[in-house]
Amino acid sequence: MDLQIDDFYKDIAAGLLMLYQAFPRKIALYVEDLIGREEPDEFGLPSQRHQSCLGALLWLADEGYLRFETTIRYEALDQAVLSEKAFMRLTRIIPHAVRAGEELPPSVRREQASLINQLREALASRHSDRIARLTRLFFESDLGRPNDTV
Repeated sequence: MDLQIDDFYKDIAAGLLMLYQAFPRKIALYVEDLIGREEPDEFGLPSQRHQSCLGALLWLADEGYLRFETTIRYEALDQAVLSEKAFMRLTRIIPHAVRAGEELPPSVRREQASLINQLREALASRHSDRIARLTRLFFESDLGRPNDTV
């Protein structure tokens, strides 16, 4: 797999998680909060990695998954918030995400089986393949359910 695509999936997942945790508030979404501090190049321009992360966030906005008012230089998206489309996709249930037979209250089962919770766990475990699969799943408009209109 191309490394920039692996980074793209991680950046998308981390950005969506940060926006979800603030939802419905608008926040400044800083690249440094997602990927850590990257030193600028010899000309003072952001690193290629930094630019790629910002590009991934701008792509999310172009595709209608988030809204923002402006950029803060190359550092952040200001007043960023999830769109309804992104919120609905993040909160939908992933089939078979929770083991059958576990005795959990329905609200806990629903939360644990949500796509956002699955992304949160994958990011915490730094499981690159799982992050990629879940991020790709986020972009799918249908999870095999005929009534999924997202």
